[in-house]
Amino acid sequence: MIQSSDSAETREFLQKIMELLIDYVNVQNDRKEKILDFHHPEDMKKLLSLDVPDDAVTLQQLVKDCALTLKYQVKTGHPHFFNQLSCGLDVVSMAGEWLTATANTNMFTYEIAPVFILMETVVLTKMRKIIGWETGDSILAPGGSISNLYAFLAARHKMFPGYKEHGARALPGELVMFTSDQCHYSIKSCAAVCGLGTENCVMVPSDEHGKIIPSELERLILERKARGQIPFFVNATAGTTVLGSFDPLNAIADICEKYNCWFHIDAAWGGGLLLSKKYRHPRFSGVERADSVTWNPHKLMGALLQCSTIHFKEDGLLISCNQMSAEYLFMTDKLYDISYDTGDKVIQCGRHNDIFKLWLQWRSKGTDGFARHMDHLMELAEYQVKRIRQQSDKFYLILEPECVNVSFWYIPKRLRGVPHDVKKETELGKICPIIKSRMMQSGTLMVGYQPDDRRPNFFRSIISSIAVTEADVDFMLNEIDRLGQDL
Repeated sequence: MIQSSDSAETREFLQKIMELLIDYVNVQNDRKEKILDFHHPEDMKKLLSLDVPDDAVTLQQLVKDCALTLKYQVKTGHPHFFNQLSCGLDVVSMAGEWLTATANTNMFTYEIAPVFILMETVVLTKMRKIIGWETGDSILAPGGSISNLYAFLAARHKMFPGYKEHGARALPGELVMFTSDQCHYSIKSCAAVCGLGTENCVMVPSDEHGKIIPSELERLILERKARGQIPFFVNATAGTTVLGSFDPLNAIADICEKYNCWFHIDAAWGGGLLLSKKYRHPRFSGVERADSVTWNPHKLMGALLQCSTIHFKEDGLLISCNQMSAEYLFMTDKLYDISYDTGDKVIQCGRHNDIFKLWLQWRSKGTDGFARHMDHLMELAEYQVKRIRQQSDKFYLILEPECVNVSFWYIPKRLRGVPHDVKKETELGKICPIIKSRMMQSGTLMVGYQPDDRRPNFFRSIISSIAVTEADVDFMLNEIDRLGQDL
């Protein structure tokens, strides 16, 4: 049992763990290494010792446990991992996470986390200024889904402040919200969790590029008003999960102003492009008109999971909406300025320190460095599009991407030269899961696939790791071709 850091045994244990972690970082950056050593769940159980024993194991065994855990973990920092919106391994952000774990503090009061609370204040103020606001409030939340939930709660509280005390009795009628049919599922979840019901989360049709159609939004708002319902919340997506599309923010803002609706932007995915002078417009033109914005640095910006922020144009809404004034934490007679206590702004009590890794990473890059980072990722996506077009016999680009999501089909030899129609798309869709299974079994590559409401399965590659190069993009396409040679 570890007694203290002065113990020779403890020091040796921690040094071995540190060596293990550094070795793993090196392995993740080695392109010769597999991304994963895949085993089916029942086989994986046989390889691992997962039981929780009654008697403690030795420290040596714990080191072995850690090594085995990393051996079978997917290397999400590998330059050939294009599978998720959050990937890559920023070493400075990782170092920040190590320090965070060691400090092991809670983010509910300045009293217990003075340095981290001040860091959070500075970084979130900077992010609001980048959005285009000089005032407002923000908080770090456990993921973009909860950030979107905070926006919903604040919107309802702003329009119907009596709801906090009286619930549905305070509402003058049935509330209804609107979002694109391409939105993240967490928006619809807000309706379920907060009592509207999913049928009152209206899915607005999108165009062939995956963008919400403003005229359809206005038509549906008027339709629901005619039913006697109360439109109050509109969500726009800045970087949809699958296609990476950006909704037309100014057009949506006009409609929200016209019908007195809260205007929220879910920029969990695309938010990083706010930092880019080259790619910010037209994608984020009108962002400053929003009432709230979700922005996840753990996605395009490459901060370690988790790191999600929610920003509000109006200050005071978070505390007014969520404050419960628990006397054992949020006393008003403390020796310092209690406006720095964040715990009463949130529906959580305990809140993880997600700021230090972002603050440290930002210090290491600077805002200009983040801008170059964003431009690099977008330029790689453009390079991939160029390479797909150069190999149009083997690959079919589904649409010109607005973000780093590149959606495409692989065309096997038997379908090359066949006219592109619905029947061919159906066959191409059947190819995707076969190639994906081969990727995982070989461990050389990971690229996601999925269907949408317009087409069957297609590949969606994500370039959000700063380690990726043009050679890695070429490897991706060549490896898909190699894995699909006999299909």
